[in-house]
Amino acid sequence: QVQLVESGGGLVQSGGSLRLSCAASGRSVSNLPMGWFRQAPGKEREFVAAMDWSGVNAHYTDSVKGRFTISRDNAKNTVYLQMNSLKPEDTAVYRCAASAIPGLRALVSAGQYPYWGQGTQVTVSS
Repeated sequence: QVQLVESGGGLVQSGGSLRLSCAASGRSVSNLPMGWFRQAPGKEREFVAAMDWSGVNAHYTDSVKGRFTISRDNAKNTVYLQMNSLKPEDTAVYRCAASAIPGLRALVSAGQYPYWGQGTQVTVSS
């Protein structure tokens, strides 16, 4: 089993930055693809970013390309999401997710992730 705990959310003005962290415990996630998803009130869960275990292959949803960067520190069993140039439409609960299958692919479907954190709220004011 993998437990995931997100942190780093908060209230920020439009144009600001935040860095989300996702700390894993229970087992090493160093060989597992990891992802970030978000859900805004009244909207469906949305894929944000994903990375394979090596950190070489990453994928982003179009709306965050050039603004968000996913990274990982396998020694710390932690994945990060650096969010720059934040917009009000980025407001959502952000959750990290871990695959159960080691691999060199960045997984974009929520159904491919069996492990989820509880989420951290990001609010961007205009």
